[in-house]
Amino acid sequence: MPTQQGSQKSEVDTLTPEKGLGARLAGSNTLWTGLVLVGLCVLFSVLRPDAFPTLFNAQNLLVQAAPLLMLAVGMTFVIITSGIDLSVGSVLVFSGVVSAMTMEGLSGGDATGAGWGVIAIGLVVALAGGAVWGVLNGVLVAVARVPALIVTLGSFGAALGAAQLLTNGIDVRTVPSALRTTLGTGTSFGVVPNLVILAAVVTLLAIWLLHTTAFGRYTYAIGSNAEAARRSGIKVTRHLVAVYTLTGLLAGLAGFMSLAYFGTTTISGHSNDNLNAIAAVVLGGTSLFGGVGTVLGSVIGVFIPAVLDAGFVMAGVRPFWQPIAVGAVLVAAVWLDQRRRKARNSR
Repeated sequence: MPTQQGSQKSEVDTLTPEKGLGARLAGSNTLWTGLVLVGLCVLFSVLRPDAFPTLFNAQNLLVQAAPLLMLAVGMTFVIITSGIDLSVGSVLVFSGVVSAMTMEGLSGGDATGAGWGVIAIGLVVALAGGAVWGVLNGVLVAVARVPALIVTLGSFGAALGAAQLLTNGIDVRTVPSALRTTLGTGTSFGVVPNLVILAAVVTLLAIWLLHTTAFGRYTYAIGSNAEAARRSGIKVTRHLVAVYTLTGLLAGLAGFMSLAYFGTTTISGHSNDNLNAIAAVVLGGTSLFGGVGTVLGSVIGVFIPAVLDAGFVMAGVRPFWQPIAVGAVLVAAVWLDQRRRKARNSR
């Protein structure tokens, strides 16, 4: 009789994972976000079959989403720790400005003909500029214990103001031609934009960092319960500073990528980047309450604002509707996340 019961138990255990997998898929934010993205692509393809489902539009979407993807990847780490960074769009602008001004200064006032040595210095300056703001945010949040919302809201204004002070509010327009033609508009394998390849490589590294290393495990642990993480031996303060520094570094890279693509600093062109990056991360399944999230989900989430933006333009919808739509979807995603948390806690 015991053998029979053991056999029955074994059969039940064998069947349970299959059912659990289906339930997990049905409740996966990443899956539903992917379906929403596919639905939007189908909708705009039906509305504009002559323009939306084309190779040119696909390349354009990927290139325009590449800097936003860098912001979203960094934001994923921050939100998993139960933090927030409202400054990434302004840090992007600041990093682009200091990079462009450095290359211009090293080239005697006109960086159009600058070589790769000057471009490399410009990249380092952009990354350093972003990292400095990240360190500042991290120290104020983790060491001074100022709420992340307040700290990064202050950095949002300060970084943008600093960029405007440096340029007197006028965009820097002399960007090295080599940078523009190689990274900004260049392609590899005939069709893949170089900007997209760079973004993909960085994203894969971020996936590796978050999901396979101790750094990633500590990030999840801090977001789940910072005090428990501290008691288990994790250096929470140092790790939070590192996470915000990483986010600033990626914002600096995004600023350099934007500079390469547009050929100018576009100081006033990133007002919605903060909202779009946060929306992408939350839509991709990362919980604003911390401890839950994936980089892959954020990758899918990034393309919803991008597809909405391109689709609205092609469908003749006024572009002012795009932030309204993104904001509505963001609120809906947070509401659903709250309902799921309540359901889990009530079990």
